[in-house]
Amino acid sequence: MIAIITGDIINSENHPSAQWIDLLKNYFNQFGASPMNWEIYRGDEFQLKVTEKNALFTAIRIKAMLKTIKGLDVRMGIGIGLETYIGTGVTESNGPAYQRSGRNFETLKESKINLSIATGEKAYDRTLNLMLRLALDFMDDWSVVSAEIVTLSLDYPHYSQKEIAQQLGIKQSAVSQRLKRARLDLVLDVLSYYKELITSK
Repeated sequence: MIAIITGDIINSENHPSAQWIDLLKNYFNQFGASPMNWEIYRGDEFQLKVTEKNALFTAIRIKAMLKTIKGLDVRMGIGIGLETYIGTGVTESNGPAYQRSGRNFETLKESKINLSIATGEKAYDRTLNLMLRLALDFMDDWSVVSAEIVTLSLDYPHYSQKEIAQQLGIKQSAVSQRLKRARLDLVLDVLSYYKELITSK
């Protein structure tokens, strides 16, 4: 089982791609080389192959990273399932994971939702997508400073608030306020619920 994340950058037309494309490429390179593991195409769309266990974490990490640039956001459809055909690149490969991700992504624009998941199990999808819609209520509103602190906290989960403060050059009291405002505790709860669900599947 794999996970495919299909996404596009929201408001990319108002930002030179030099602002965000290297951020995205550097992060995607952690998952392997392009085009086998990821591709950016049509200017601002992308497809990324990850493990099913890391799918939601990766999507939220991409969102936080892009929201560190004022005015940018991202829309992503996650599909989980098998990979039945490996093409010359991720956009030419196929299987239920790809189909679910593509179909899921297509419905997002109409429904005005920025993140959704399709596991192939209706009951799981219903619960997870309800949780995501509630979480998006505050994640879509992350400010640049909230997004920065979420990105750092996801990358370095063992950092203390003092270490985060040093990294960002701010006071420890400001770290605590920003973490509260970003609702990081809820994000981590959603991620741990997702991991439990996927491992019990």
